[in-house]
Amino acid sequence: MTHEAWERLERLADEVEATVAPQFHKIDRIAERNQWRVIRAFQKHNVSDYHFAGSTGYGYNDRGREVLDLVYADVFQSESALVRPHFASGTHTISCALFGVLRPGDELLYITGKPYDTLHKVIGKPGDGTGSLADWGVSYREVPLTAGGGVDEEAVRAAISPKTKVIGIQRSRGYDWRPSFTIDEIARMVQLVRSVKPEVLIFVDNCYGEFTEEREPTAVGVDLMAGSLIKNPGGGLAATGGYICGNTAAVEAASYRLTAPGIGGEVGAMLGTTRSIYQGLFLAPHLVGQALRGSVFAAALFERLGYETSPAWDAKRTDLIQAIRFRDKELLISFVQGIQRAAAVDAHVTPEPWDMPGYTHPVIMAAGTFMQGGSLELSADAPIREPYIAYMQGGLTYSHVKLGVLTALSGMQIINKL
Repeated sequence: MTHEAWERLERLADEVEATVAPQFHKIDRIAERNQWRVIRAFQKHNVSDYHFAGSTGYGYNDRGREVLDLVYADVFQSESALVRPHFASGTHTISCALFGVLRPGDELLYITGKPYDTLHKVIGKPGDGTGSLADWGVSYREVPLTAGGGVDEEAVRAAISPKTKVIGIQRSRGYDWRPSFTIDEIARMVQLVRSVKPEVLIFVDNCYGEFTEEREPTAVGVDLMAGSLIKNPGGGLAATGGYICGNTAAVEAASYRLTAPGIGGEVGAMLGTTRSIYQGLFLAPHLVGQALRGSVFAAALFERLGYETSPAWDAKRTDLIQAIRFRDKELLISFVQGIQRAAAVDAHVTPEPWDMPGYTHPVIMAAGTFMQGGSLELSADAPIREPYIAYMQGGLTYSHVKLGVLTALSGMQIINKL
């Protein structure tokens, strides 16, 4: 790319930043309020350096681990929490939560349409022999979203049955072209479900949503919630792990699935991860704000170039994910490869679509990250299927997101249109 062409990109970026300045201000205010919420939780539980000491073996009486659970519970406005490096992924964490509270003969009903691709195998089919929910006699149904991407309230009312034990809600869009759900919208879902069946347990997959708003789903009546530490709440420092928050009985049931019945969260050596999990949580509100700034910038820039984005640059943000719809497969792949070229790690690697476990279509992923799969860091991925949509998320600094988007644009053969 010529120096002159890069200068044209920089001028365009300056114009876009001037346009989105009011959105940046809103994001900064949310980050500040969430930062204070985290600090207050640390202060309430007298977090001290001795809490960062590691544990080994069974990990009995690991006070740092115990206080970490208390801090998470307060930060996420819930009764209890289970925060562990032993969760291998967001999908594993969600699986533990669901297996913990569902029993043979129960029904899981998702009211936000089909859940994220990697959960399909967790739900499974009867007799599949994999140990899925279906294999253990848990039935599953889902209520499709409306044409506009909203919850079909009448269909939800009709779908809830005497067998329905757990209502599932996916906050983020996943690989769908639909809006992610705000906390206010989740609160309305809770009210709707409670009006039909007050005793049903409501579960939320909170991945990508933490700290994007001033409240979390557990603050509006959700019983159980799960997420990954290599996404938002790990603050770019947690090397692995997940969290489960909610009412005490539900969290305890999930803990029995993670370890064993009767043992639950009382054991589990932290193996030197405690400090990074605490510090990552401290940093998370600010870093989520940086990533959101980057998403707003990307949306505004691509909208200016005539591309469809979701959410729009001036829309309310409730998760990290920025979807951009491209006109063909080649542009989609070029964009993802451009995000990789802007990475500090593995910039020399060129991602290509491949058949990833748990997905039904080839997927291309840009992930030049310090933590493998760390999607609070700048990353982008896309299933290779129509419509050709890239899902960009993360960015530990706004500058990295901005440079990543400009680098991707520079290789997409549209520079002459600027």
